[in-house]
Amino acid sequence: MPRPTVSPELIRERLLALLAERGEGKTIGPSDVARDIGGPHPDGWSPLMTPIRKVAARLMKEGRVAILRKGKPVEDPDDFRGVYRIAAATPEEGEGNSSPVLPPT
Repeated sequence: MPRPTVSPELIRERLLALLAERGEGKTIGPSDVARDIGGPHPDGWSPLMTPIRKVAARLMKEGRVAILRKGKPVEDPDDFRGVYRIAAATPEEGEGNSSPVLPPT
């Protein structure tokens, strides 16, 4: 039986909701999002890891999140390796631009 397809919109919605639930200054892992959508069994959440990475990269380009490796933002959201975390990004206050200010981790 084929698995149902999970839309990028659903991933985006759940990723941003989990960040909001976690609270300011906190991070989430991509597996947190995957388990939220796909359930606790690896057959449900494991296939979501690549689509979640793509959505996180898109959100970073939009200035909505920061992708962190070893506590530091990645330079290129389309080209990084290894374990990563996702943090909410907030616009710098008083500067009127969309550069992300990263919360302490």
